[in-house]
Amino acid sequence: MFRRWSNSHHSEEDDSLQFESKVNELKTAMGPLSGRSLKYCDDACLRRYLEARNWNIDNAKKMLADTLKWRSAFKPEEISWEEVANEGETGKVYRASFHDRYGRSVLILRPGMQNTQSLDDQMRHLVYLIENAILNLPEGQEQMAWLIDFTGWSLSNNVPIKSARESINILQNHYPERLAVAFLYNPPRIFEAFWKVVKYFMEAKTFQKVKFVYPKNKDSVELMRSFFDEENLPTEFGGRAKLKYDHEEFSRLMAQDDIKAASLWGFDRQPEKAFRDGNKHSGAEVAPEPVGVAPPAS
Repeated sequence: MFRRWSNSHHSEEDDSLQFESKVNELKTAMGPLSGRSLKYCDDACLRRYLEARNWNIDNAKKMLADTLKWRSAFKPEEISWEEVANEGETGKVYRASFHDRYGRSVLILRPGMQNTQSLDDQMRHLVYLIENAILNLPEGQEQMAWLIDFTGWSLSNNVPIKSARESINILQNHYPERLAVAFLYNPPRIFEAFWKVVKYFMEAKTFQKVKFVYPKNKDSVELMRSFFDEENLPTEFGGRAKLKYDHEEFSRLMAQDDIKAASLWGFDRQPEKAFRDGNKHSGAEVAPEPVGVAPPAS
C-alpha cells in the first residue's frame, strides 16, 4: 500500500494528494499518448501500475510501456468470441453467472478440461476472458476473482508448464492488480510437483493472492466463503449452486459482449449470423449487474 512510503502520521487527505501526485508524475513520464493507448491509460490504470511497482515511477513507466507495446501487437480488445470459441467448448475457462461479495467478476478455470494444443490460441482465449471479465465489472470495482476446479485433472491432461508460465506472465505484467484472489479448490497431491515449478514464475504479490482450499480444512473453506455467498458458489467448490456450462448460450452472450467491447474501444463489430441465430458454438449465463455488497468484516 501507499503508506509503505508515506509518513504514517499523514492524514488520508495527504495520502490522497500524494497518490494523485504520483499518478501525475507517471502521466508526465509516459509523454503524449493517443488513440487506444490514451484510453487505456486512465488514472485508475496508472494507479494499478504504480501499485504493482511499489509506487516507483521508473519501474511503473517501464511496465506500462511494455504493456502498451504488447497491446499494440496482441490487440486484446479486438479478439472476438468467434475467434476463440473452439477453445471454450469444454468450459475450461469461462466467466461465471455470479459475482463475489465485493461485486467482482469471477472466472472459473477447469484445467482438467483442456482440449487444445496451440499455446497461441490458448493465450488468446484466456486474454479474451480476462478482457471480458474487466468489461463486465461494476462501476468502482477494478478486480476479478478466479475459482480453479481440479475435477478431472491429471498430469496427462495438465496445462503445459510453458502455457502456465505465459499465463502468469500475461496476468501479472499486463493486467497488474486486476486479480484479487485465486482459489485452487482441492488440487490432488500430485499437483504439488507442478506447483513447485510454476510458483517460481510468480511475483510475490501474485503468489500471495493464490489460496489453496481443501474441503476438510475448515480455515481454508471459511476463507473462500468469506469471498463468496454459499448459495452462489457452485457445488464443485463446496457451494449449493448447481451450475452447468452451456457453450451455446455462453457463445450467444459473448457475441453480445463483443459488440459492447467494440463500442467501448471505438470500432464497429456485428455478431456473426451463426452466433445471433444460436446455431454455432457458445456457456454459463453472463452475470447480471451485482447488487453492492459490503466486504466481509476482517
